Amino acid sequence: MTARPVLCAVDVSNKDRDIGVLKQAARLAANEGSRLDVVTVVPDFGMSIVGTFFGKDHLDMAMKEARKLLDDLVSTSLGPDANAQVRHIVVSGSAYEEILRIAEADNASLIVIGAHKPDFKDYLLGPNAARIVRHSNCSVLVVR
Repeated sequence: MTARPVLCAVDVSNKDRDIGVLKQAARLAANEGSRLDVVTVVPDFGMSIVGTFFGKDHLDMAMKEARKLLDDLVSTSLGPDANAQVRHIVVSGSAYEEILRIAEADNASLIVIGAHKPDFKDYLLGPNAARIVRHSNCSVLVVR
């Protein structure tokens, strides 16, 4: 039986803030003999009033840029050899919904996510991390 993958969710707009998250996820995947999947989610403004302010090709350009930034982030964090072994996933939509959907579809054993941008109402966790912890069917590690 093949080990279930470890899913690491990163925000490529955070630049270097997710390096520690990636390194932790890579260590855990290696310890379990699992594949590391790294996902980033591009917000989809197409369905809202905000979407009317963007050109038709905006989402395609944003997805392409996110794919490049994700590749650069994983390569910088883990090195080019490890980057070649990582499954890179770029999707658009709601961050927590897409992360949970991918974890479920891939039968992930673990989701690793950073606790970013908390404000007063989200004192312990950022809003996406908190939703993922509450609704995930698999274990979740929140890295500070």
